[in-house]
Amino acid sequence: MNDHGQWQLRGSAPELYERYLVPTITALWATDLVERVAPQPGQRVLDLACGTGIVARLAAARMGPGRIVGMDINSGMLAAARSLSANTARLIEWQEGSALALPFPDEAFDLIFCQLGLQFFPDRPKALGEMRRVLAPTGRVALSVFTAIEHTPATNALADALDRHLGAGASHTKRSEHVLSDREELRQLVTGAGFRNVAIETVTQSIRFPSAAEYVRAQLSATPLSALLNGMDTGQQREMLATVTKDLAASLHVTSDAAELTFPQEAYVLLASK
Repeated sequence: MNDHGQWQLRGSAPELYERYLVPTITALWATDLVERVAPQPGQRVLDLACGTGIVARLAAARMGPGRIVGMDINSGMLAAARSLSANTARLIEWQEGSALALPFPDEAFDLIFCQLGLQFFPDRPKALGEMRRVLAPTGRVALSVFTAIEHTPATNALADALDRHLGAGASHTKRSEHVLSDREELRQLVTGAGFRNVAIETVTQSIRFPSAAEYVRAQLSATPLSALLNGMDTGQQREMLATVTKDLAASLHVTSDAAELTFPQEAYVLLASK
């Protein structure tokens, strides 16, 4: 990651996501979620909105024999997931599909994971209803969603910087990650879908990037925010990355080239039973 020019925009977004965001962010939440639920050998597990499949891979490593399905609507993410799971291919099935119409029969799974995905579903009650439908009578769901953006300082600073330098509303995609920040709204959403024994815990992870610049580069090349740079030539992209980085670093009271950027990231972790 030290060669900024080479890394900056090479590779597909899913490849860059797996390379630079999974180790720094997603894997921390996935490890926490899988350890809380502790999937057992022989269980049938669905990783919904699986992305590049970190939750499914961790579950497979923990449980050994059993059925694991990773499902996402993004074919690029699934292609990356398949390429990364060659040594666990006998355990993990990768399937493209919508959370609003799960292509599985009733009671097909014992456990459903949905890490940092529920907030993006266009019809969340319907998606939760589908999750409950495909769960066995004793099945459980384990999901996570980000809390208020203000509780993750780097994300908040990035969103503000994007709006200042790329136009009002440029941060919409980033802010949308936090739309389920009301704890009671989340509880009512899940209980309204028929789930029982709903337990919600506020969890904070410590996120580390080599620098503020690396954090900005990751967000603007390995996530949907990359669309903000469409139409810019390489020089313009680099200039914008530098501008946003300087703004973000000032907001967080660090220097743009500091040896490390560390910040808290907060999410709700929810466990419930059918």
